[in-house]
Amino acid sequence: MIFSAIFNGNALLLDRQVLVLNRLWQAVNITTVRRAFVLLFQGQAQVVSHDACDQYQTHDFESWRDLSRRAPEGEMVHTIAYPVRVPQVIVLSLYERLPRKEIRFTRLNIFERDRNTCQYCGHTFERKELNLDHVLPRDRGGVTSWENIVCSCIPCNSRKANRLPHEAGMRLIRPPKRPRWRPFQGVRNAPERDPGFWKHFVDVAYWNVELGCE
Repeated sequence: MIFSAIFNGNALLLDRQVLVLNRLWQAVNITTVRRAFVLLFQGQAQVVSHDACDQYQTHDFESWRDLSRRAPEGEMVHTIAYPVRVPQVIVLSLYERLPRKEIRFTRLNIFERDRNTCQYCGHTFERKELNLDHVLPRDRGGVTSWENIVCSCIPCNSRKANRLPHEAGMRLIRPPKRPRWRPFQGVRNAPERDPGFWKHFVDVAYWNVELGCE
């Protein structure tokens, strides 16, 4: 692709994360700088910038190029003819929905759902110190599903053994459920250059998106 070739030699910067907003300015995804430039160049997105007074502005490709010339930053990608600032946030021109996705049933996502917290004692641990426990043991008909798997620390897992929680004198701090995907899921830290820039949009998503299971 010709457009990608223009940015040869900027691989590390092109792999940086960019927050994606839909047309209603709701955080819906994370993409790479490389993909953001493609969307910008094709007219499918605009770059969001803000000034010292926290006023937000949008820029098409030409406007962003001109701003890059007038106010260069430390992080710039270089084309054959000119340098361009690395965007942090883009807003899509047409897409306005909040995407619905199924969360994959993986060990990592179970840890995310349970917040690295043992669901029996309520203490938080490093992931290497956690097991996955079948609430209803497998040899008693328990299935491996969102509704029957919880994070458990090693001592609690050993104590419960092959029993139901109440049989071991234990109880779950909350029943396990299938989580719902949220558009800001996976967004943990804003870029180091401007920690508050992403945070504004992610916080808005946090307070306004329909809740899944907690």
